[in-house]
Amino acid sequence: MKLINQLSKETGIPIGTIRFYEKSGLISGQTKKEVTTNNYVYYNEETIEKLRFIQMAKAVGFTLAEIKEVVDAWYKKQLSKTAKINVLNKKLLQIEEKMKELKAIKKQIAICKSQIENEID
Repeated sequence: MKLINQLSKETGIPIGTIRFYEKSGLISGQTKKEVTTNNYVYYNEETIEKLRFIQMAKAVGFTLAEIKEVVDAWYKKQLSKTAKINVLNKKLLQIEEKMKELKAIKKQIAICKSQIENEID
């Protein structure tokens, strides 16, 4: 069991971000029932795994809403291997669509730039 500052150091995630994830329901910690003199929250190894999963998912373009949708099921082993692959395939398709949109925008900007360059002053 680790305190939030230890969790932050181990994962490289700022304390404020960890607290935000906790408020968002992505992770949770526990207080020790026998300790009543403080409100320290302790986190287990699964929390570290979840935080690393969240970092990886954010890095490849998942939104926090999307991450929240799958993180608990993913870690409670409620998602089969096929379901996990389907989640990732869905994200790959979204990325492909975004790339097509960006290419179309890039083409329009290039056309606009070319027209401006060819204007007579």
